[in-house]
Amino acid sequence: MNALHKYFTPLILGIVFSGPVHAERIKDIATIEGVRSNQLVGYGLVVGLDKSGDKTPFTGQSLRSMLARLGMTLPPGIDPKAKNIAAVSIQADLPAFAKPGQTIDVTVSSLGDAKSLRGGTLLMSPLKGADGQVYAIAQGSLVVSGLSASGNDGSSVTVNNPNVGRIPNGAIVERVVNSSFSDGDALIFNLHSPDFTTANRMAESINRVLGVNTAKALDATSVRVNAPVDPTQKVSFASVVENMMVTPDDAAARVIVNSRTGTVVVNGKVRVQPAAVSHGSLTVTITEDLQVSQPNAFSNGQTRVTPKSDVKVEEEKNHMFVFNPGVSLDEIVQAVNNVGAAPSDLVAILEALKSAGSLHAELIVI
Repeated sequence: MNALHKYFTPLILGIVFSGPVHAERIKDIATIEGVRSNQLVGYGLVVGLDKSGDKTPFTGQSLRSMLARLGMTLPPGIDPKAKNIAAVSIQADLPAFAKPGQTIDVTVSSLGDAKSLRGGTLLMSPLKGADGQVYAIAQGSLVVSGLSASGNDGSSVTVNNPNVGRIPNGAIVERVVNSSFSDGDALIFNLHSPDFTTANRMAESINRVLGVNTAKALDATSVRVNAPVDPTQKVSFASVVENMMVTPDDAAARVIVNSRTGTVVVNGKVRVQPAAVSHGSLTVTITEDLQVSQPNAFSNGQTRVTPKSDVKVEEEKNHMFVFNPGVSLDEIVQAVNNVGAAPSDLVAILEALKSAGSLHAELIVI
């Protein structure tokens, strides 16, 4: 590992070595089809701000509409320019099987030019789903982790983001989202990471416990499991299945390169075919030297500054190194280190090996 630290300590090189694979619960690697959360969104007003609210016209329109619903009508032509109000968007995730009366957390974000939402209170606002129906009602005091302060001379300081806050348990569920969990005589488990081998192993594990032909892998993602029709029995059945142990297959050979930071993540399944690599670097140095040209006395000439450039080219003479058949991850890194390549050079070498067809791995550049 000394050779690795010599060149790769400065940048964070993630290396995943292949080791013993441990069994995992089905509930940790798959989810039941139809059992999912739903996103909700809404619009509302935050009040009680300390002169850090909006100055946008639509905030005044929203205030006028809210007061009208509460039975108060403002005179025509009056623009309520309240500095303690801000228009906000509200987001929340409605968990599966959430029932009316239960509470969920909400996130509140400023829509206008408010300076801060700290100290504000969200007024009652409906949260709608993708179908336009109201599924929850949000209201409550915001918890804002950000802070913003400014002085009379124009100086200011901002910590985190003062225009986004949360309301723990800030929305009450009003409508149930229908689920397909109770329908039919089967449950379909969808893997988080599609893999034919893992799907087949999951079906085999279930069949060993519950009997032959109980489970069947439909594709690389889905495994169909025969289940009781009665909903109460299906809950107990799902509990048994999701706690069964399955050994997932190893991940495919993959190299992930972050071209901005030079971070390289290589897993232990990466192998290369025989290849010869020559690595070197060309350095061009240009220096500028300004010289003054002084005319002779009484010559009526003018003093001139003339630049003088010096161009120097240096090329490092590094040796060629060879990758043997089936080279492992550790040997790849050692070979690159021995030739004196930097982390950014490893990215170029891997891309060259991929182009030459010698790298048997998926190369992902982000």
